[in-house]
Amino acid sequence: MTDITCQELKERMDKGEKLTIIDVREPHEYEEYNIGAQLIPLGELPFKLDELAHLKNEEVIVHCRSGARSGNAKLFMMESEFTNVRNLIGGMVEWRTNFE
Repeated sequence: MTDITCQELKERMDKGEKLTIIDVREPHEYEEYNIGAQLIPLGELPFKLDELAHLKNEEVIVHCRSGARSGNAKLFMMESEFTNVRNLIGGMVEWRTNFE
């Protein structure tokens, strides 16, 4: 699945779409700034896949600070049979640059 831009995500959020967004940053990063995503740090993701199994065929958007960790999360989830995982390009760095 193709990744998602901050602009596309913002537009969809502004429309009130029901989205599944997972933040794979660390808790201290999430506390500093977040967009309301579910926090599952990258290191905990392998242990949470059973809880997320109902989303295997649903769109799941993952993000981190810059897009690197969430890129790894996307690959890991795809290897675990998640079929529609999208990485937020530029992560929170780009989000804050464009929308704050």
